[in-house]
Amino acid sequence: MSDLPASIAADLAAIRERRPLIHNITNFVVMNSTANILLALGASPVMAHALGEVEEMVAFAGALVVNIGTLEEPWVAAMARATEAAGRRGTPVVFDPVGVGATRLRDEAAGRILAGKRVTVVRGNASEILALGAGLGGGKGVDATHGVEEAAAASAELARRLGAVVAITGETDMVTDGERSLRIAGGHPLMARVTGTGCAATAVVGAFLAVDSDPFMATAAALSLFKTCGEKAAAGLPGPGTFAVRLVDALYALSPEEAAASCRLAP
Repeated sequence: MSDLPASIAADLAAIRERRPLIHNITNFVVMNSTANILLALGASPVMAHALGEVEEMVAFAGALVVNIGTLEEPWVAAMARATEAAGRRGTPVVFDPVGVGATRLRDEAAGRILAGKRVTVVRGNASEILALGAGLGGGKGVDATHGVEEAAAASAELARRLGAVVAITGETDMVTDGERSLRIAGGHPLMARVTGTGCAATAVVGAFLAVDSDPFMATAAALSLFKTCGEKAAAGLPGPGTFAVRLVDALYALSPEEAAASCRLAP
C-alpha cells in the first residue's frame, strides 16, 4: 500500500490537531495505561462503563473502544448498549476480544457485542481471531498460542461475515477487510513482556478511526505507528518497566513525518 505512509502522517497530525474524544469501556488492568497512551498520542480518553451513561458518552465520542478483558454482567450490558448507540450514530467501534474462546462468559459477551454488525474493527491476537472466526479456541488466557499466518484465512472470512476490518497483532501484524489485506513488520519482543500493549494498540486504532473515514487504512496506520514506537522504546534493551514508560514517551515524541518514514510492510 504505497499510500499507507501518507495516511499515517495525515492521521497522526489530525489526531493532534483535533484531539478526538475516545470512549473506552475497557478492563481494570489497563485503564490507567490506556488513558496515558491516548493522551501521549494526542487524543482525549474517557473511561466510562456505567450502564446509565454510556449512550450519552458515545454521543460525544469520535470512536468507541470495547475491551472484554475483565467482565461482569453489567459491563457486558453496557458494552452492548454502547455499541448499539454507536452504530445508530455512525460512530466507529473497535472491539478487543480479550481471551475469547477461554470461557463461555467471554464467548457470550463477544456474541452480544458483535450482534447487529455494528463493530468497525476487531483487533486481537491470532488465537482470539481463530476463536471468533473458526471456533478453534486454543487460547492460553489472553496469550496467543497460534501464529498470524494460521489465522489469516479465518480473519478474512470473519471480516467478510461482519462487514468489518479484522486486525491480528503479533510479531507481524495483519490487517484485512476481506478484500484488501496487508502485513506490517516492526515492533519489538519487549512489547509482549508488558501487560496491556495489545489493549493499548486497540485504543490507538480507535484514535485513528476517529479521524480517518477508511477503517482499513486507519487500522493499518495505527498499528504501523504503534510498532514504530515499540522499536523506539526498546532502544538500548531496557527492562520491561522502563520499556513501558518509554513507550508512552515514544508516542508523545513521534512526528508525523518520522511515523510515515518508519512504516515497513511485510511480504
